[in-house]
Amino acid sequence: MDKFTVHKGLVAPMDRENVDTDAIIPKQFLKSIKRSGFGPNLFDEWRYLDAGEPGQDPASRKPNPDFVLNQPRYAGASILLARKNFGCGSSREHAPWAIQQYGFRALIAPSFADIFFNNCFKNGLLPIQLPEHEVAKLFDEVFAFPGYELTVDLERQVVRKPDGAELGFDVQPFRKYCLLNGFDDIGLTLRHADKIRAYEAERLATKPWLNNRLVG
Repeated sequence: MDKFTVHKGLVAPMDRENVDTDAIIPKQFLKSIKRSGFGPNLFDEWRYLDAGEPGQDPASRKPNPDFVLNQPRYAGASILLARKNFGCGSSREHAPWAIQQYGFRALIAPSFADIFFNNCFKNGLLPIQLPEHEVAKLFDEVFAFPGYELTVDLERQVVRKPDGAELGFDVQPFRKYCLLNGFDDIGLTLRHADKIRAYEAERLATKPWLNNRLVG
């Protein structure tokens, strides 16, 4: 998992409340047994005018010119600004996978659905909760100024605006530690790889029968 320390990026506004995980990544794309390749189908039903199916070449599809992520001014955006209750609905982890694989590193909203919120941290995304009036002001500024960028400083726990103003946000210390160091659940475990190997060697030395294998 990539470390998250300080990130500066273009902001894309998702001006809808209660965006659920089926809108983020529709159910037909959950058939894949791989954990990659979901970025092209992020917000698929809003992003394209034709129905999408797994395996389609995105270049062959009909993009919806009115959808925010298809507008040239938001090309390359890496911070998603959203309204309240973002990520509601089913608990599919594919939703943060799709968002991260599209290229977003941080999300800003007044509130997130709990399971989605937790899944973001496990996949290298930083979901930031700010008061609704501050989010509303950010929407106004994003719409008013093309090329609007924000800087997210996780160490200091602030979002810095183009004028230098800073908005503080809360994050649990353990989640902050994991993001700053790029640790997912596997990475956390591998910190103790030497101890794990030592334990396994000692166990086999004292209980060698555990190493027996059935040969069929």
